[in-house]
Amino acid sequence: MKVALFGASGKIGRRALALLRERGAEVRALVHRSPLPDEFADMVEVVHGSVTDSRATDAVVSGADIVLQMATTKEDPATFFDVSIKGTFQILEASRRHRPQQTILLGGDAAQGIWFYPHPKPINEQTPRIAYPGYYAFSKVMEETMAEQYRHQYGLGTTILRSSWVFDEDDLLNHFSLLQNVDPAEKGHGFGEPSEATLELVRAGKEHLPILLDREKRPLKRHIVHIDDVVHALDRMLGNEVAINEDFNIAAPAAFDYRSAADCLAEKTGLPTVEIDCPDYHGFEIDLSKAKEMIGYDPRNDFATMADRAIAWRKENRE
Repeated sequence: MKVALFGASGKIGRRALALLRERGAEVRALVHRSPLPDEFADMVEVVHGSVTDSRATDAVVSGADIVLQMATTKEDPATFFDVSIKGTFQILEASRRHRPQQTILLGGDAAQGIWFYPHPKPINEQTPRIAYPGYYAFSKVMEETMAEQYRHQYGLGTTILRSSWVFDEDDLLNHFSLLQNVDPAEKGHGFGEPSEATLELVRAGKEHLPILLDREKRPLKRHIVHIDDVVHALDRMLGNEVAINEDFNIAAPAAFDYRSAADCLAEKTGLPTVEIDCPDYHGFEIDLSKAKEMIGYDPRNDFATMADRAIAWRKENRE
């Protein structure tokens, strides 16, 4: 198996490299500014250049059986268009020219609006694409739309791995940190309308675990995913004919609600909880039935498991 990889130095890209090594794949990767980890130096043929350069993307894709597009950027107006939209276009164009068996796009649940819009039913692959405010969600919609249209226009075999918010290491503890999330950098990853009493806790540096509430004062429900389960999904898609020209929503075994989650973490960490009103957010969950039935997706990391792993990682790496 010959794989062309874009975004190899990212959080998921590095794990994809480890998976491809296990699969015995030949890998060619585009490297722009961030070098690959030394552990992969012997297994990867590196092409230096930008994802916006058609000559660079063509050189990476040429001769590949599978193209894997994981290059992205977040809420940066200076780079999101070039990297996510123009870059994906160049990769799809190179794929159109060289005709790999499969072109896999790492998408995200941001393309379906998640908790910015009401979802009375679990989100599945037929749920419309509807970006929430910001550059990142917009780019996810555009990337998926381009990949889908290249199926229709040119018969390109594309697969979309539409992942929930990916957690690794101590990311879960960071998300449940009052002190880190009252004024978040990325829209939608923070907390809604903290009371003055809650803001006083932040000013005083008193850590609490948030219980996010909707406008009816119910604990919000949301879906996330551990990086191990994303890599497992990728493993089930790579070179799988059943996955070609299909989209798959990928998430943890079940959604969690913030009251149960905060109580779980409080028991494990001893930290107190605090309720925070989030009247503009809506609870949601992801329907995993298509991925389970078609490609055998079998996620193993529920909220409690992710919490234990995050606590263990932090203890090992920070103490």
